[in-house]
Amino acid sequence: MFRDATPQEIENVMQDAWKAFHVYRKFSLKQRADFMRAIAIEMENCGDALIQTAMHETNLPEARMRGERARTIFQLNSYAAACEKGEWLEARIDTAIPNKVPPKPDIRKMLIPLGPVVVFGASNFPFAYSTAGGDTACALAAGCPVIVKAHPAHAETSTIVANAILAAADKCTMPKGIFAHVYGAGFEVGKRLVTHPHTKAVGFTGSYTGGKQLFDWGNQRKEPIPVFAEMGSINPVFLMPEKLNNSAADIAKMYAGSITLGVGQFCTNPGLIIGVEGEGLDKFIAVLEDEIKNIVPAKMLHEGIIKAYNEKKKTALEQQGVQTLSAVAGPNSGSSGNSQAAVGADSRRQGLTNSNSDLATPTLATATGKTFLNNPVLHQEVFGPYSIVIRCADMNEMTEVAKQLEGQLTSTLMATENDIKANDELVEAVRNICGRFILNSVPTGVEVCLSMQHGGPFPASTDARFGSVGADGIKRFARPIAFQNWSNQLLPEELKNENPLGIWRTVDNELTK
Repeated sequence: MFRDATPQEIENVMQDAWKAFHVYRKFSLKQRADFMRAIAIEMENCGDALIQTAMHETNLPEARMRGERARTIFQLNSYAAACEKGEWLEARIDTAIPNKVPPKPDIRKMLIPLGPVVVFGASNFPFAYSTAGGDTACALAAGCPVIVKAHPAHAETSTIVANAILAAADKCTMPKGIFAHVYGAGFEVGKRLVTHPHTKAVGFTGSYTGGKQLFDWGNQRKEPIPVFAEMGSINPVFLMPEKLNNSAADIAKMYAGSITLGVGQFCTNPGLIIGVEGEGLDKFIAVLEDEIKNIVPAKMLHEGIIKAYNEKKKTALEQQGVQTLSAVAGPNSGSSGNSQAAVGADSRRQGLTNSNSDLATPTLATATGKTFLNNPVLHQEVFGPYSIVIRCADMNEMTEVAKQLEGQLTSTLMATENDIKANDELVEAVRNICGRFILNSVPTGVEVCLSMQHGGPFPASTDARFGSVGADGIKRFARPIAFQNWSNQLLPEELKNENPLGIWRTVDNELTK
């Protein structure tokens, strides 16, 4: 039913998008916003058929699918409102001072759209990070046509949403090529899209391997382009001594739910937990182990993800010094529930790491701080319901672990005020590696709002200055341009003296309407 787009089809799509760009870029903020609101309405009108299709393709439950569609509709409407409000344009006006020596010219600056944006649908969010998701909404708000490459794992769902977008485009009299939807199971389609000269930016949510490849293609072009790839992380959690001694059991129960939420298929899944050896950590581990054992194995999104989960988990558990603490016993568990030695010796005989298993077994492992510091394999993400607890000898070793960690989407401190005040070096080290710094909560759950930062230092994302959640993400698909000495009547509406759009602007260093 779904075949890879041919080179000629991709060429046609990109030519149409390029022509549409020169029309759509001149559309008013209100016209763009109305288009986005129309998409939200069409997506809602898809009804239960869309929900059922997504459930069938992804193994995700109905409540999750309804909630995610509602979130996607909210994103479209809230980004539309932000588009129309115009604050993202960062309009700056410095009026002329003719009597200054030398004379100061009139200079006015704002953001303008980059051009056609290629969006790669995410496997784990068939609505919110896919066809009509945040990247698409941000690009349309910025004034850019969008070409979506459907994720092969939910191509039918993607098609239904794409048709909703096209219906909205027709009703809003959008130019031909404002939106296109292509299929491609192999890498060739993605490469042609990224390297096409009319592509001016890329949005991606997925694995490090996929995101880094797109980033490399984008930067190897004759005209390099920005590739905004969110590539996941292990989202470390630091258990501070006083907090852990006071609340070990409660923290463990909280994190058992976070580790296994949605079968662990969130880029903010807490895959690494770090504490200091002692009674508090022992209690935390014991409760967390019991809680994890009670989580029923469940289906993951698709065969490729469960295969990768079992393979990466097997690799992690076979590392010297890693011990498996809890995993549901059974032929598909991927772990014996005993030591690393047992897993390594008996896994093939028992079929414990069968990558074709239908169900993902929640798994908890542990290792010392020294083992973690000496083994970069343990720093890698295991995408699924898995986490490893690192037992540090003291706070100095915990700080060293923090300093050696790569860039993360989130980092969390479970700490009292006394813990924080007494460990400034650790707190600074943790803050330096993340995009979202959390205190006494869990990283799973990403609120759609302006203050959210869903991105982080490499390799969590390819550009730590931006995030893929919240209306500030519109700025990814725009660039600044300054107009010098232009007459008022020739300036864009956004920069005219009378401010016909009524947007906030910085005029001679004062924020005003």
